[in-house]
Amino acid sequence: MLPIPLIDLVTQYHAIRQEIDEAVRRVLESGHFILGPEVEALEREIAAYCETAFAVAVASGTDALELSLRACGIGSGDEVVTTAYSFFATAEAIVTVGARPVFIDIDPRTYNLDPAQLAAAVTPRTKALVPVHLYGHPCAMDQVMAIAKAHHLKVIEDCAQAIGARYRGQRVSSFGDSGALSFYPSKNLGAYGDGGMVVTNDRSVADQVRLLRTHGSRDKYLHAILGKNSRLDELQAAILRVKLHHIEQWNEARRRNAAIYTALLSREQIRGLMLPVEQPECHHVYHLYPIRIAERDRVQQALREQGVATQVHYPATLPSQPALKPWVPSGSWCPRAVEVSRQVLSLPMYPELTPELIERVVRSLVRAVSMLSPAGLKPLDFP
Repeated sequence: MLPIPLIDLVTQYHAIRQEIDEAVRRVLESGHFILGPEVEALEREIAAYCETAFAVAVASGTDALELSLRACGIGSGDEVVTTAYSFFATAEAIVTVGARPVFIDIDPRTYNLDPAQLAAAVTPRTKALVPVHLYGHPCAMDQVMAIAKAHHLKVIEDCAQAIGARYRGQRVSSFGDSGALSFYPSKNLGAYGDGGMVVTNDRSVADQVRLLRTHGSRDKYLHAILGKNSRLDELQAAILRVKLHHIEQWNEARRRNAAIYTALLSREQIRGLMLPVEQPECHHVYHLYPIRIAERDRVQQALREQGVATQVHYPATLPSQPALKPWVPSGSWCPRAVEVSRQVLSLPMYPELTPELIERVVRSLVRAVSMLSPAGLKPLDFP
């Protein structure tokens, strides 16, 4: 029996191979490889899809965060409030621009920042908020935006895992001053290399990101400010344009697969297991399907032995990262994030995943739990 991968990009390529190959050939025959007509077209199409006025292509999702912060005037001495639980790039971008990240704890059901803790984290030095729409589930953006408005703060949405998601009918990435997208290959809309995009309704932010991404230069060899090299290449743009036509279908397939997982796992009533939630006001796009389970590491090993790939997203909170120690006050403690980091486990999730494969994953999980403890795993703690 073949192993079940966490994600299957080869099967996806085979399904759209003719479109992809034609797009690549078009670029190769054009002889234009950096910031050309494919990038310009992709920017227009992404802006339309995200329901924003502007989109500016950059080299990665990390750069999209960093250049968004810089374009919004965030820099040395500023504080930026964000979640304690995300991929490292969320905090890395804040530190890179010279600001200090201020971490708040999470909602243990959605894994997003707890908006009830936002206001208390704001100080006179706070200049921005960075909500992360983790795993494809939108943050509570009405509460985030209300606090930002009350304190005159910039909002940079980290949408690396959430392209296509909606909160109260509105696309994530269109609420704040800017939104950062990632096109890392495993994302819902993934390139065949790295890539990112800044989306915004603010012309001045878009103009500043365009300046920053090309070494601070509007005119060749004349540099107005210190920027960086963060340009998306034409090959990736052409590939992403093909994939963008399929993103709604793929996101709906992810949602169907999540519903199958949830129905099957709910029926099994596994002790010591918590399933992902989707709040009524949210349109979740399930970049990942993360469960919380007691004795996570032992369960993961038992699944591996049965040929089911899983991954831990993420095994450490941001305040506990060694690289961030100089910016994190001693005694900083986000207990919910810590607890989730010890229990979360991502099951296979991709649009091409079949109901039969999902059933096999569920059977393997049930078998893993029964092997580890016939009476079931110990109950989970929900701080």
